[in-house]
Amino acid sequence: MRQLFDQQTATDLEFESMRLLLSDACHSATAKERMLSLMPLRKFDEANLALNQAAELLQIRNSQSSFPRLEFEELHLEIQRLGIAGGVVDLEGFVRLLDASNLMNNVLQFFKGEQELFPNLHALANEAYYTNGIVKPIDKVLDQRLQVRDSASPELQRIRSSIATVRRDISKNFDKVLRKLNREGYLADTKEAYLNDRRVLSVVSSFKRQVPGNVVGNSKSGNFTFIEPQENMALNNELEMLLDDERTEIRRIFLALTNEIRQLLPLIEIYQKVLCEFDFINAKVRVAQRMDAQRPAVENESYVELINAYHPLLLLANKEAGLKTIPQSLYLDKFCRMMVISGPNAGGKSITLKTVGLLQIMVQSGLLVPADASSKFGWFHHVLSDIGDNQSIANQLSTYSYRLKRMKFFLEVANKRSLLLLDEFGTGSDPDLGGALAEVFFETLYNRRSFGVITTHYANIKLKAARLRNAQNASMLFDSESLEPLYQLSVGQPGSSFTFEVAQINGIPQEIIEEAKTRLDANKVEMDKLIATLQKEKSEIEQLNKASRAAEQAAIEAKEESDLLSEHFAERLQRQQQLIEKNNKDLSNGKKMGQFIQSYRMKGQNKPLLEEIRKFLAIEKSKLVKKKEQAKVKMDEPIQVPKPRPKKNKKEAPKATPKPVVVGSNVRMMNGTNKGEVIEIKGKEATVMFGIFKTKVKVEELEVVG
Repeated sequence: MRQLFDQQTATDLEFESMRLLLSDACHSATAKERMLSLMPLRKFDEANLALNQAAELLQIRNSQSSFPRLEFEELHLEIQRLGIAGGVVDLEGFVRLLDASNLMNNVLQFFKGEQELFPNLHALANEAYYTNGIVKPIDKVLDQRLQVRDSASPELQRIRSSIATVRRDISKNFDKVLRKLNREGYLADTKEAYLNDRRVLSVVSSFKRQVPGNVVGNSKSGNFTFIEPQENMALNNELEMLLDDERTEIRRIFLALTNEIRQLLPLIEIYQKVLCEFDFINAKVRVAQRMDAQRPAVENESYVELINAYHPLLLLANKEAGLKTIPQSLYLDKFCRMMVISGPNAGGKSITLKTVGLLQIMVQSGLLVPADASSKFGWFHHVLSDIGDNQSIANQLSTYSYRLKRMKFFLEVANKRSLLLLDEFGTGSDPDLGGALAEVFFETLYNRRSFGVITTHYANIKLKAARLRNAQNASMLFDSESLEPLYQLSVGQPGSSFTFEVAQINGIPQEIIEEAKTRLDANKVEMDKLIATLQKEKSEIEQLNKASRAAEQAAIEAKEESDLLSEHFAERLQRQQQLIEKNNKDLSNGKKMGQFIQSYRMKGQNKPLLEEIRKFLAIEKSKLVKKKEQAKVKMDEPIQVPKPRPKKNKKEAPKATPKPVVVGSNVRMMNGTNKGEVIEIKGKEATVMFGIFKTKVKVEELEVVG
């Protein structure tokens, strides 16, 4: 791919502008440089991996997660110094190592346990490993202000204590001399200054000999002389020596720290590689978010399926200007490999062609694209273009000569894995002769089974596309009433060039346009008019179809909503009916209890009422007990083997076996007539309810009836 993606194609498709846009989104110099030389990848798997990584990071960024900011300083100098025996990393280098280690640890922590959700970024991050082997040693030496701690070594602590003592003595002596000279009137208005990091007196020059000390400078006017007080001269020298001792000790500490961290040099090199790779991917995502880009499907076959696709640079420019951008949709596969787009100038033909080419190159470079996620991209070995006026003064080539050389190159490399983008195909020469040659070129590329998008005004090219089985015509729509381009691609028929309409838009007098029409072949004018009419009618039909589809979808959604509401109301009605039944039952019981209460309040009727209530409750209780006892009897009842019947005398009648008395049985007293219900059995004694009366009877005196 890299050999046959040439600089001319990059220029034609404005891929250079995309590189600059991506480079500006990078943080590290390594990622910026890599973006500026971005090229389509050689292998399909490499591009697929790059797209997956970008898509995963886009998902993370869009989810408002706590993914760390990928801002860091590169570690080239630190890696170089760690790789040299005796090399020492300086303070700024340790700060960079500390930041890089913390950032990498945070990235690793984020992806911990996220292998299934973000497998590609998880694998990239895990080229490194989590460790405090860099952070802890540096934290022992540097404080929160990223300065060397006093406690970094006992010697440094002693030196800094001495420095503090000397500085206090210097300040004490200076203040004493300052007050004395100020009273004597020897000092200027500013009284003091700092020269070479030393505090000095600002003395009026005429009194400089009255002030003992070391003259270190003068003011520009010469009116003031800067003098180091004699009392501080020795102390300042001592301070300088202590400061030198401090620098020496810090260097010794840094050397020891460098030697300790040197063993982790391979990991630090991985930090540099992985963090720059994340920065590179993050730049893709930052640009993708600006243009609402997504990851399309990519297959290792030759085809293109764009759905609501935008030209990236046009989309960003229109967003900034507050303008609307019209998306384009088209499809190319082995059954329809060549698309010939015709229509008026300034109608969007070239933008459509560039959109196809630029998006294809972006996908093969591992970039997300502004198109519907259902869009599909194939894989081409050659993506080549011939767009615009490419005269070469240096090589003394005219536009047509350049295009012929370009076509010669296409004919040499074109095959079934080629995507060719040809703008204004066949122009630059005599219309008839150039058109004839363009037709032959077109047919030759078609026979090579190449894929291509071609824009043209030539009728013979449109006709050839209509006749070839695996080619198709398309046109850019134009509103013949408002005389405005619609920037919409319509596939299936050629388009009129709207030559006279475009001329009218640009202010050409009507009489000139009418005169031009008289000089054309009447059949050609009529044909162009017919194409324009068909194009208009097709546009109207498409609008009607679109409205019809929208209405159909609305009807489907309304029906689904109605079905859901019907189901909801049916469930609600059922619940209400159940509630009504429950309420009626509760109301009936409430009325019964109300009657009991009312009767109870009436004097003289309490005793019968209480008996009736007891009967009511006893019956309800007996029903429950009966159910339990029946269940128990069924479980505990022994299996009775029937005894053999004795031989009967023909004159004797058979005797029936009496039924056992159990709780719930309807019984009567032997030789009695009143019936009652057994509500309890204890031993050989049963409690029986006779009407509202309850009595205890021996079981053997009862017989089951009914």
